[in-house]
Amino acid sequence: MRLPCLLQLRILKLALKSLFSRPYTTRFPAAPYEPAPQFRGRPRFQKDDCIGCGACAEVCPSKCIDLLDEPAAPRPVRRLVQHLDGCIGCGQCERYCTTEKGIRLTNEYDFVGFRPQDFEEQVEKDLLLCEGCGGVIAPLDQLRWLARRLGPLAFANPTLMLVSHQELTVVDQGVRTDSPDAQRFQRVSIQCPKCRRKTALAV
Repeated sequence: MRLPCLLQLRILKLALKSLFSRPYTTRFPAAPYEPAPQFRGRPRFQKDDCIGCGACAEVCPSKCIDLLDEPAAPRPVRRLVQHLDGCIGCGQCERYCTTEKGIRLTNEYDFVGFRPQDFEEQVEKDLLLCEGCGGVIAPLDQLRWLARRLGPLAFANPTLMLVSHQELTVVDQGVRTDSPDAQRFQRVSIQCPKCRRKTALAV
């Protein structure tokens, strides 16, 4: 079917205009490209603002953030490891961050690597262990952040009170005992909820 002459002229005009005009694509990598402000690029942990709570690992739909606790290490730590090769850039980690500043999406888009380690982003936080059973309570930074948010109300919980005093260098360590039976002095010690309930019921 033959196109009308007017339509053929319009197509020819568009073809000539495209031939002699600049391309709409960017010149990357020859010239740097500046993405839009709302661009969702590489996520980065902010070490000073992250409290190690693990909320980002819980909400990640692609499960590319691993939460690894090492309570038996000489220095008990929690390690959050993000595998960027599995990240889909959804922004859920930033959206549901407890402090709203612990992990942020950047404008970085041109990261490359040759090993799996090149695509890992990680942060380490000191863990607080129960003085009764030795179980993991939470990262120290998380409890300190919680004590600051609660203010004077933090003194209703002995664990939060002792953690905030440690930050003020008032208390070096809590009270420990090898006895399997709960003791009265254990009421004011760093304990997990299970051991605190056991202590409260026993004394």
